[in-house]
Amino acid sequence: MLQKYSLWAIFIFFVFFKADAYDPLDPFGNITIKWDVISWTPDGYVALVTMNNFQMYRHIPSPGWTLGWGWQKKEVIWSIVGAQTTEQGDCSKFKGNVPHCCKKDPVVVDLLPGVPYNQQIANCCKGGVVASWGQDPVGAVSSFQVSVGLAGTSNKTVKLPKNFTLLGPGPGYTCSPAKIVPSTVYLTPDHRRKTQALMTWNVTCTYSQFLASKNPSCCVSFSSFYNSTITPCPSCSCGCHAKKNCIMSNSYKLKTVGINTPRKDNAPLLQCTHHMCPIRVHWHVKINYRDYWRVKIAITNFNYRMNYTQWTLVAQHPSLNNVTQVFSFDYKPLVPYQSINDTGMFYGMKFYNDLLMEAGPSGNVQTEVLLKKDKNIFTLKQGWAFPRKIYFNGDECKLPPPDAYPSVPNSAYRSLMPFSSIGGFILWLILLVW
Repeated sequence: MLQKYSLWAIFIFFVFFKADAYDPLDPFGNITIKWDVISWTPDGYVALVTMNNFQMYRHIPSPGWTLGWGWQKKEVIWSIVGAQTTEQGDCSKFKGNVPHCCKKDPVVVDLLPGVPYNQQIANCCKGGVVASWGQDPVGAVSSFQVSVGLAGTSNKTVKLPKNFTLLGPGPGYTCSPAKIVPSTVYLTPDHRRKTQALMTWNVTCTYSQFLASKNPSCCVSFSSFYNSTITPCPSCSCGCHAKKNCIMSNSYKLKTVGINTPRKDNAPLLQCTHHMCPIRVHWHVKINYRDYWRVKIAITNFNYRMNYTQWTLVAQHPSLNNVTQVFSFDYKPLVPYQSINDTGMFYGMKFYNDLLMEAGPSGNVQTEVLLKKDKNIFTLKQGWAFPRKIYFNGDECKLPPPDAYPSVPNSAYRSLMPFSSIGGFILWLILLVW
């Protein structure tokens, strides 16, 4: 009996305390922060810190990442290249050379593009913006180099930093303790010699939408060619706490200079809607052919203070294993489980529509998707043609309740017949009469 209760306790622990940082559509997604000690100094070490975003569809947008940790001893940061700490702290006890940061819990941010070359290293200085692994693996990395003093000077005396925190740019990430791993191996530029770090430790950070916000950040609406009813986003899908500060789409305030300027706290200025979401995704079942069917997807921004660069949209639907063509968006299948291919990532074409503008006439992007029918499962009944899940920028969107999905009218059999079948039927009648 005791063993039974113990198993239940473990189950409840994982459900309520661990599952919130688990994404079933990206089960291996995380941000890994690697510290490579590349040299020892008289009172410490020099480390190359590399942040790899292994999340398939969740990137770190502007204003970028913020990384913090705590020192175990009295360490200081003598210098830093490719980033900077937000505060210097109290360095009054130092005479002559003054450290870059003396705080017990330093907070580091990336440098902005265009800084002098002597302050840069590879993969730095992008304003903290880090692409997702699925969208741009080359851009899914950020680095800086830090010189630490008053620290250990060997593998045995170094104390690993603790209490890592990561904002990307807001809350939601939980970081593991630092763990010593096998030293990183480097290849020289001519690829003829290998060198390795003197010491390496990793920190793994995972994302939880529940920690980021108690409300969703996007919603989904549906429509179809076989039903004139549009199923809107549920009311207050993203919470209605911002309704008192929203602005109507025809308000004279929109002509105010600086209305679209982002604030330091990233507070949104939303258009007044019944759903009060900054992002709405609309899924429209457009056409039913004999062997194919077509869907139109539109993404609309209702935030007057934010545009979205390198945005991503993830959809889960059984027909995504038969995508024939995607118009005006780039598309990549996501197959975290090799036996199931029902999830795909849409994202904008570079220099064309990879920027979703702020709310207004230009605040939308759209695509059409042509899907091949699987005769064994395809149907327009019971809401089958609509997605099971929708994610925007890595956050799951609020879907309408299933009983509100556009339904097939009882008298719609003729209108649902594929065009080619109707044409063949008419031709057969003509030949019969002839």
